[in-house]
Amino acid sequence: MHSFQPAQTQRPAPRPEQGVFQRVPINMQGRLMLANYEEFECMVIDMSPGDMYVTCLGRPRANERVVAYIDHLGRVEGYVQTIDGRGFTMSINATDRKREKLAAQLTWLANKHELGLPEDRRHDRLTPRDTKTELTLEDGTRYSCRIMDLSLSGAAVDVEMRPSIGTAVRLGNMRGRVVRHFVEGVAIEFLSIQSRETLREFL
Repeated sequence: MHSFQPAQTQRPAPRPEQGVFQRVPINMQGRLMLANYEEFECMVIDMSPGDMYVTCLGRPRANERVVAYIDHLGRVEGYVQTIDGRGFTMSINATDRKREKLAAQLTWLANKHELGLPEDRRHDRLTPRDTKTELTLEDGTRYSCRIMDLSLSGAAVDVEMRPSIGTAVRLGNMRGRVVRHFVEGVAIEFLSIQSRETLREFL
C-alpha cells in the first residue's frame, strides 16, 4: 500500500534527487499556465506531495515558475526541474498542511483499487457541485464532512471523527461502510453500486 510521510521542509525548487516522496501514477488531466500566462491542457502522469511529472504541448524552460490546475486536486505551483522529450518534472511549492492534504488525496488514489473501484478514474470519478454534506452513524449521530473523491462505488470524506473500520454509515442518502482511515478522514465503500443518476440527485 502506498503511503506518504508529511513534508519535513519546504524548498523553493528542490532537485529531484533531494525529494523525500515517491511519486505514484495518477494520469489526471488539468491546465498548465506558463510564466508568460499562456495556458495549455496538460496531463499529470505521476505525482507526489513534493513534485510531479507533466506532459503538455506548452514547453516551459528549466527553472521557470508554472502553475497547474489539476482535476480533483486543485491548484499547484512550482518550478520546472528537468525536461525531456515527452514532458517535464516540476517541484510543488506548498505549506506542510497543503502537502499533508495532497498526501491524503494521493494515498487515496494510489490505493483506490483495494476498494474494487473502477480503474478508469476519468470516467468514473464524479465531481459534486457542493462537496459539503453529512456523515450519519447508525445511532443517528451526524457529522459535517467534505467529499474529497466520489465514484459509483465509494467516496473519500474529509471528516474530523474516525468511525472504526467496518462501521456502517450513511453519506447523504447513500449507505456504506468505512473501509480505511487516512490523514484527513475516511474512505467509504457503498453497499451497492450507485447509478450516476442517483449520485447526481444526491449532489
